Amino acid sequence: MNPFISLGIALIVGILFGKFMNKLKVPAVAGYIIAGLLLGKSGFNLVNYTIIEQLSFLSDFALGIIAFNIGSELEFSVMKKLGKSIFIIAFFEAFGAFLLVSGVTYLFTKDISTALILGAVSSATAPAATVMVLREYGAKGCLTSTLLGVVAVDDAICLMIYSVASSIAKVFINHEAVTIQKIFIHPIIEIVLSIVIGSILGIVLTYLIKISKKDTELLPFIVGSIILLVGIALKFSLSPLLCAMSLGIIVVNISNNSRRVFSSIESFSPPIITAFFTLAGSRLDISLLPQIGVLGIAYLVFRILGKILGASLGGIVSDAPIVVKKYIGFGLLSQVGVAVGLAIVVSREFPGTPLGSLVITILLSTTIVTEIIGPLATKNAIIKAKENHL
Repeated sequence: MNPFISLGIALIVGILFGKFMNKLKVPAVAGYIIAGLLLGKSGFNLVNYTIIEQLSFLSDFALGIIAFNIGSELEFSVMKKLGKSIFIIAFFEAFGAFLLVSGVTYLFTKDISTALILGAVSSATAPAATVMVLREYGAKGCLTSTLLGVVAVDDAICLMIYSVASSIAKVFINHEAVTIQKIFIHPIIEIVLSIVIGSILGIVLTYLIKISKKDTELLPFIVGSIILLVGIALKFSLSPLLCAMSLGIIVVNISNNSRRVFSSIESFSPPIITAFFTLAGSRLDISLLPQIGVLGIAYLVFRILGKILGASLGGIVSDAPIVVKKYIGFGLLSQVGVAVGLAIVVSREFPGTPLGSLVITILLSTTIVTEIIGPLATKNAIIKAKENHL
């Protein structure tokens, strides 16, 4: 089928399913993924593998926008006010999920590469669903402030964990000799270069923003910068996500018009993001579910345990208020966004291996669950903490 026809159908059906899920008080993104499932190889096959490959540039662009928006959450002045506890809690909850999921995956598969990749992806938390619930209930207080800071920092930590984990996984998959150069120095260089290049282009974009008098000039500069940065990252085997996140961090911290920038990209991005998640859902292969059934359940359970226990331990170590120690982990269960983006990256970085299909299937099937229980858990946490004011 013509890719334009497939994309048009995916957008329309995705939006309709998203609206339906909203009526059920579930984030729209779960509807996008279900729509993709129906349109993809497990459904009517209107969006097949060939179409997905032809539209892969759209997924890369969407990932750039997602990472750029993550960067907007890392405003230094706000981070400083929230204090060190958010960094300590974010570190513990991200590594808690990574260690538990990696450990249980290795017990099931006896494959270090699969364990590392699934563990790395599990460390991500979706800020959108959490922020949506906090806004809906007018949440205010120390738990709310800490939670907002943690979800902002979390994805930055996740991207760094993934960069290291994927480098190590490639060594094992390619049966290469395990050296310090390959498993530590190479990923660190990749992380540093990605951040540096993103920051340099961020400075350039800040200047372009300053000279933009009209929104019709501003948006092309932003979109062009994200596309250029993703292209550079792919060309030189860097991390597009880290590059774009660094771009967002620089803009939000040194531009006087950062609100205008991010509101502009927010109004532009909905069809791109909808297409991204719908196309991601079309990759889900239901025939693989019986094979990964127990592993999928283990991934879901141990990721939740890692997030909750890790966040609580981080709260204890950082001497956070008691309400933070008790409830912070329950606001970190949603995983859509960077996690799904990383699953797409896995399928591209490990072609010809079952790893890509396995990660996509586990991530998308469990994402539907976490997008339902995640917002409910966040809501319950802020109510118990008595921080709901609406």
